Amino acid sequence: MRLILIGFGTVGQGLAQILQDKAADLKKRQGFEGRIVGVATGSRGILYHDDGLSPADLLAAIDKGSFDHYPNSVGLHRYNDVVQMIQAATADVLVEASPTHLDSGQPALSYMEAALQSGKHVVTANKGPIARDLSHLQAMAADNQVQVRFEATVMAGTPAVATGIDLLSGCTISEARGILNGTTNYILTQMEEGLSYEKALKQAQTLGYAETDPTADVEGWDAAAKVLILLSALFGQQTAQSDLSVTGITAITQADIEAAKKSGERYKLIASANATGGRVQAMRLPLSDPLAQIGGATNAITFSTDLMGDITLIGAGAGKLETGYALLADLLAIHRQQCV
Repeated sequence: MRLILIGFGTVGQGLAQILQDKAADLKKRQGFEGRIVGVATGSRGILYHDDGLSPADLLAAIDKGSFDHYPNSVGLHRYNDVVQMIQAATADVLVEASPTHLDSGQPALSYMEAALQSGKHVVTANKGPIARDLSHLQAMAADNQVQVRFEATVMAGTPAVATGIDLLSGCTISEARGILNGTTNYILTQMEEGLSYEKALKQAQTLGYAETDPTADVEGWDAAAKVLILLSALFGQQTAQSDLSVTGITAITQADIEAAKKSGERYKLIASANATGGRVQAMRLPLSDPLAQIGGATNAITFSTDLMGDITLIGAGAGKLETGYALLADLLAIHRQQCV
């Protein structure tokens, strides 16, 4: 399977590391060989080689600052334009892992459209285009007899999307609700241990859970993007972010946390989606709710179904190898279907 990677930050590097470290195992057990033929970044270079690019050399070059350090060889192309490379490349799949822009979905949306129009599958970790235009992208994919897959957009490698779409396909899902942002869950956990919101946030930033500007996390917008994806993927609703009710955790005080404790409850930022819409809200959950037991930066999602009752998935919602694995899982799903 010939791959183009757009974005070579934490997630793209995670996939490259997996393809390097597990190449023999994937070939033996799955009959899968993933070959990176193109890779593009916003500021560190764009490379293409029809015979493939070495994951080890890509990782070494980026450690030195840019793809200028990638070894020159006969047939190596250094492009200046991402779309031009996508259109010209002989490749099977575009793997889109560039930085997310929730407001417009760009430029990733344009990259995905270019890939689909040229008959390439799309696998993505980028929430923006999927939250905004999943139905449009799926229609384009159907027209070109390829797929759009997006496991990495909701809970990294924890298979929330696959569970909802594939494994529970015989059930009617009435609601999906969960803890879909590890940063806020970590902060709330630390506040329950006695830290103030400000100190808990600072600790989350020190540990790398929270960005320098934590707005998207703490005000609920990251979780809201995942709600939009679930609404579209599970309930067929293409909803605008402005139509969601979204509140974060910034207004929760230590007094609120203590009041919940005394009532046998616990604050969690809950993202929910159902056939009538979605919302993100900090709320008190009884300790009997499985979601109330999820601490730290861990994510979880509960699917309420007619045939199986409630099913709760718990796992990592972020991380280099964890999100890289989600991309691999989608590549393997495409591979299996091609082998049928």
